Amino acid sequence: MRTNTAVSRLRGDGRGWTLISIALGWVFVLGGRFLVPAVLPQVKTTFAVGNLGVGIAVTLMWATYAIMQSPAGILIDRLGERRLLTGSLLFTAGSVVILGAAPVFIIFLSGCGVFGLATGLYGPARGTALSRTFPSNDNAAIGATLAAGSVGSAVLPLTAGAVVDELGWRVVIISLVPLLAVTSVFTHRVIANRHTTTPPTASESTSRSQIVSIQGLIANGIRALRHRGVALAGTAVALMLFAFQGLSAFYVTYLVSAKQLDQSLAAGMLALLFLGGAITQVTAGAITTRFGERITLTAMTVIGVPALIAVPLVDGIVPLAVVSVLIGSRLGIAPVSNAYIIAVLPDTVTGTAWGTLRSGFFLFGATGSTVVGAMASRELLAESFFLLAGVTAIAAVLYARLPARTVANSDTKGETSAP
Repeated sequence: MRTNTAVSRLRGDGRGWTLISIALGWVFVLGGRFLVPAVLPQVKTTFAVGNLGVGIAVTLMWATYAIMQSPAGILIDRLGERRLLTGSLLFTAGSVVILGAAPVFIIFLSGCGVFGLATGLYGPARGTALSRTFPSNDNAAIGATLAAGSVGSAVLPLTAGAVVDELGWRVVIISLVPLLAVTSVFTHRVIANRHTTTPPTASESTSRSQIVSIQGLIANGIRALRHRGVALAGTAVALMLFAFQGLSAFYVTYLVSAKQLDQSLAAGMLALLFLGGAITQVTAGAITTRFGERITLTAMTVIGVPALIAVPLVDGIVPLAVVSVLIGSRLGIAPVSNAYIIAVLPDTVTGTAWGTLRSGFFLFGATGSTVVGAMASRELLAESFFLLAGVTAIAAVLYARLPARTVANSDTKGETSAP
């Protein structure tokens, strides 16, 4: 009932179209990002590379995504969300062409880097656009959007696993291009832009004041990041991302090689993981309203510890399916963490500080796939799940120490307003 009520409040005054366009874009941006792990066996065969090589490719994709977060955050405050969201979708379409047409592995790696940079423009603008459009229901709006992305991350890799042998991995990846192009047009039409434009005839003094303004944004943004609530939540998110990147990059590979599942069935397990995440992301807002951020985040994180430990220990389709769904529940932390951090950041530097923070935790999280890839190259892929479980446990401890949003909000606003 509470979930239905929260969702009903997301409509009206054109806000429903805003939510749909942002969510649809996230379906293809996030879902497309998980196409690569789904077709890794074919990519490895085509380019004759090992687990470490493809692990580096996935890390590069996420590392460049991370690097773009801080510039994207600054651009939000200077240009507005509509331009960034639309541009991200178009640049992503171009990067997909590079990936699908790559004749050698070094070009494929370059495509991964461009893909990360292009999609990196989307995340910060997505979060601030939703928080500004739905100030009283940010948990529900962000949760619905992230759930849509999880559905895309389930459906697209599952579809890829089913048709990749017949069509080839190149065709599967390039098929994203028309979907991204159409979504970019839709997004440009429905998103309201928010930025202050500078006339083309602006004087040199105005240009200097813009530089000072940007420097002030960066300084205030860095000051906001020092707050205890922001630091705890950001560090916990970084650890959870590290574990998730390591898991998602090699989950299909592990199920195929160690559990002897065929690729389509292994891709189905990955799909179940994201469907489990979609369920928790949709319900996270209602759960948080009842129990608060700290309890919700801690509980969702704790569930992931035994689930990861169980992966190497269980056999059979049904047990693996249950474990996959339980692992996916960790994705429910994203809307709660995102809404918490954005809410406690000062309005004047929300984009800058949020982008900088995202750069930090995504850059750290991106190393997860390389670490797991290196372990896999040493025949330690099963043991890597125990490592990821330990990292998740540390994140749970950090979430358990998170201050209430009201306390964190007042402290952060006061700190950034000080001279």
